Amino acid sequence: MERRYRLQGRSNFIAIREQGRRWVHQQIILAGRPNDLERTRCGFVVSGKLGGAVVRNRIRRRLREAVRLGFPHMAPGWDLLWIARRPILEADFHAVAAAVEKVLRQANLWLSR
Repeated sequence: MERRYRLQGRSNFIAIREQGRRWVHQQIILAGRPNDLERTRCGFVVSGKLGGAVVRNRIRRRLREAVRLGFPHMAPGWDLLWIARRPILEADFHAVAAAVEKVLRQANLWLSR
């Protein structure tokens, strides 16, 4: 994912969690709030409770790739925080990609093109 589409900084993550809306799926939680930009930025959170560094990085890579593939269908102008949940450990990539699409549709952020 290109740098301009990444959400960085602890303060941004905290602001989204406190002020944004949440949409829950079995594998992921999507928290988001509108921004004043013409693009959507994404941040990813994988808790240490899910496993060691290797496991967390694998989950983060899968989730980031699933979001990257769905990026052309996302509504612009949002800051999104993707939070992995424990069931994502057993999910393959296709299940993660389906979960990303489902939670975006639930949030009305999926644009059919």
